[in-house]
Amino acid sequence: MAEPQTIRRASAGVHAADIDAGLRAHMNKVYGTMSVGMLITALAAWAIAGLAVTTDPAQAVAQMGNGKLLTGLGSALYFSPLKYVVMFAPLAFVFGLSAGINKLSTPAAQLVFYAFAAVMGVSLSSIFLIYTGYSIVQIFLITAIAFASLSFYGYTTKRDLSAMGAFLMMGVVGLIVASLVNWWLQSPALMYAVSAIGVLIFAGLTAYDTQKIKVLYLQLAQSGQQDFMGKAAILGALSLYLDFINMFIMLLQLFGNRD
Repeated sequence: MAEPQTIRRASAGVHAADIDAGLRAHMNKVYGTMSVGMLITALAAWAIAGLAVTTDPAQAVAQMGNGKLLTGLGSALYFSPLKYVVMFAPLAFVFGLSAGINKLSTPAAQLVFYAFAAVMGVSLSSIFLIYTGYSIVQIFLITAIAFASLSFYGYTTKRDLSAMGAFLMMGVVGLIVASLVNWWLQSPALMYAVSAIGVLIFAGLTAYDTQKIKVLYLQLAQSGQQDFMGKAAILGALSLYLDFINMFIMLLQLFGNRD
């Protein structure tokens, strides 16, 4: 007969193996959901940008500073008061999903996330009118490589990154304030400073958020709260999605070639 201590060790080993397998599946769900959201955003941005411009002067109702001719849709999105709705709609989705996650079913929360990704695509569609396609693809690939490296570090490191959280969130608030101020000042120097600092902040948040997703899963698994796992994966995908998008935008502002 096996001794009780041996049985406990074997049981602990099996439990640890179950958690490891569950954690890998959970992280795959997070990255998978995020990737689908990124694809939706890219397709929505590309499609709207295509509908917003025309090469036929007879169909144009407005013209951008770089000479591109805009259709009625483009004029409404980029020059009418509708641009403010498009600009702030993704923020409303983020707050709504974060605050209402407990009231939504997992499929409903996932649907809201994908709707948010589509709205974000509409909001980002103007980059196709401002920057060259080659530059957008190049910066996207650079962002993807940096994001993967940082997220891998956050997942594998033994260092506790929780102390970074409050500092990084203060940095995000500072970026928002500086961006709003520069909206009025229109200072290129301030824009570059915000972009450079923003890259560092969202790089740190990528590692921090990845570790936070991992820690939350372990807490839920050990406490037996399996019913929240699906929603936790969606919230994790939202966090990493925002880190990626913001890092991409900051790098594009720093190094993107304008059309």
